[in-house]
Amino acid sequence: MRRRLLFLAALALAGPALAQTFITIGSGSTTGVYFPVATGIARLVNDANIGVRANARSTGGSVFNINAIASGELQMGLAQNDIAYYAYQGCCIPAFDGRAVRSIRAVGILYPEVVHVVARAGAGINTIADLRGKRVVIGDVGSGTEQNARQILEAYGLSLSDLREAIRVNPNNALALMQDGRADAFFFTGGLGASVVGQAAQTLRIQLVEVEYRRVQELARKYPFYRAFNIDGGVYRGVDVTTPSVAVLSMWLAAEGVSADVVYNMMKATFDNPEFKSIHPNLQRFFNLNTAARNLPIPLHPGAERYYREKGVIR
Repeated sequence: MRRRLLFLAALALAGPALAQTFITIGSGSTTGVYFPVATGIARLVNDANIGVRANARSTGGSVFNINAIASGELQMGLAQNDIAYYAYQGCCIPAFDGRAVRSIRAVGILYPEVVHVVARAGAGINTIADLRGKRVVIGDVGSGTEQNARQILEAYGLSLSDLREAIRVNPNNALALMQDGRADAFFFTGGLGASVVGQAAQTLRIQLVEVEYRRVQELARKYPFYRAFNIDGGVYRGVDVTTPSVAVLSMWLAAEGVSADVVYNMMKATFDNPEFKSIHPNLQRFFNLNTAARNLPIPLHPGAERYYREKGVIR
């Protein structure tokens, strides 16, 4: 009897320590930047022993992640800042027009996401206008890439119907189609050094297609999240010249219903950890805590607000 009482007492004491909050973080394709970033965040959270078990899940990208947060399938996710705005407002793109997602909250801005327009050398594609009549991968279903592709084509007076074929597949399949000669070009929005673009450069002769600055200005007037961004020569094998393009920003999102303490503790476990920036070169190069809460397109999560106030980032 005494042993049983001791055992029950031990269980009672251990109960709080055994309690876990489970967080699934939506990322993107395994060949993009979202996946290693989300995986790295999950690893740092798990290593911190804060009562949260996190895992990263490969998904279709921004649109999918936001809808999955809304449905409860995901608790967190990575997404482009433009897509987060459209979702919260319920506007501007078919995925969210009239269907606002008000349950998403911001954790922070991470790094720029560059729109890569990758063409096979010899396909006769030197400008965005040359995509007319071509077979073009415009991004996976549920990705921010697809929305960026539509908008960039629009800036050049083109629509999907002007393409010979508008192909919606994930980046892995986009690369395979290019290698097999069944696609002439693909769009990919992601951090510099994205492995799908790197693999294309390793296995094919490619060129990056310029998005002209005046077109960037036109885009930014209608879609204010765009900004000019140069892809330096040498980032990808065989592409030695600087290519003007356009970028948006990546965000870490959480569901409104995730506990403020959980979000706060996850930020402490990641942003305060010197290993955070080593997760990926884009974080090393671009992440800045002092700008992580600036110009957010959606409200801050209360846990994130508490964290940034403690750090003096916001007042």
